[in-house]
Amino acid sequence: MSVLSSPHFHDEAKAFEYLESIVWADGIVCPHCGVIGGRVYDLSGVRSKASGKSPEGKVRHGLKKCGECRKQFTAKVGTVFEHARLPLTKMLQAVHLIVSSKKGISAHQLSRVLEVQYKSAWFLAHRIREAMRSGDLATPFGSGGGAVEVDETYIGKKADYNGNRRGYGHKHAVLALVDRDSGQSRWFHIDNSRAKDIHPIVRANISREARFMTDEAKMYSRIGKEFAEHGTTTHAAFQYVDLNDRTIHTNTVEGAFSIFKRGMRGVYQHCAEHHLHRYLAEFEFRYNNRIANGVDDRQRAVNAVQGIVGKRLTYQQPDAG
Repeated sequence: MSVLSSPHFHDEAKAFEYLESIVWADGIVCPHCGVIGGRVYDLSGVRSKASGKSPEGKVRHGLKKCGECRKQFTAKVGTVFEHARLPLTKMLQAVHLIVSSKKGISAHQLSRVLEVQYKSAWFLAHRIREAMRSGDLATPFGSGGGAVEVDETYIGKKADYNGNRRGYGHKHAVLALVDRDSGQSRWFHIDNSRAKDIHPIVRANISREARFMTDEAKMYSRIGKEFAEHGTTTHAAFQYVDLNDRTIHTNTVEGAFSIFKRGMRGVYQHCAEHHLHRYLAEFEFRYNNRIANGVDDRQRAVNAVQGIVGKRLTYQQPDAG
């Protein structure tokens, strides 16, 4: 049997049981009135209105009624899956396919595998990326005096850029921070790779006691003095590891960028700037929840589903930004 043979990928009732076990792990919460552990009635067997495709109406799996506010709900309400017209089984399959594909999976491929329209697959993929966004006020990297690598890379082309195409000014800039001790990373889409864009992010996400690791770029020279140590390597001279101290390098973050670029160029091929933050969230999530950090494909899917709560994404929003 394969992973995709699990019951919640094929049985709608089992899919809702799986979703409820994750979303309501600490007890059922009414998304309308917010009551936790209150009176809840299971409305099993209730069907939707009759239609041409379903003369008897479809069974509304997972339907419940709050005894406090008297409103109906399912585990999908108040999540990025709310009002989704696709079967929950297919949405859970999409979650697994996206989190288990190291370099991502295109919407066209997703539409073929799930046998849904391209637009449905594209929007579903963006819903899942939204679930991957953490948005937490996390502990600064390097709090125990560990090494934190910082580097920037460039991807795609700016749609409204009319200047010189030489260099990186016409590309989208991405900044990444990797904490070696925890194996965690944080990715940011920045306007430009200048000190005024990078320094606030570095100060907000890295502890002053950390060992600050960068390449020889000048925008790191000044802020490097604010940390316990600033180690640099000169990539222009083909120096990627300090020969005197082999812990001074940025090879970890460069490795993360290599996966990101292979995915963006080989799988997605094009990304508009107003969607870039969600693609960054996708690659950041998979990097932080990788096998090296003790997270396998099944657990990675659970972690992604845990992120759906309290988030919404409508079809107009992805194009608007």
